[in-house]
Amino acid sequence: MKSKLFVSAVVLLLSGALSKVSAQTATPVATGRQVNQQERIQQGAASGALTPRETRRLEARQAKVANDKREAKADGVVTPAEKRKLNREQNRNSRAIRRQKHDAQTAH
Repeated sequence: MKSKLFVSAVVLLLSGALSKVSAQTATPVATGRQVNQQERIQQGAASGALTPRETRRLEARQAKVANDKREAKADGVVTPAEKRKLNREQNRNSRAIRRQKHDAQTAH
C-alpha cells in the first residue's frame, strides 16, 4: 500500500514538473506570427508582388527567427528577454514583408 502511494506521489510530481517545463517553453504568439508571416510571403510570391530574390531573403529572415526560437527553448525556459528578442525580430520581419510587397519591383 505504501509503495503504491509513493509511486502515485512520484507520478503526480513528475507530471506537474513536466507541465511547468512545457509551459515555460511555450511560445504560441511567436508561432502564430511565424505562420502568418510565412503565409504573407507565399501570397506575395504567388501574386508577383515579391521577386524570387525578395522571397528568398524574407524566408531566410523567417528561418533565423525559427532558429532563434529553437535556441531559446533549448535550455527549457524561454526568458522574458528571449521573448522580447523574438518579438522584436518578428516586428522587423513584418515591416520588411510589407515594404517588399509594396515596393515598385514585381516578379512579372
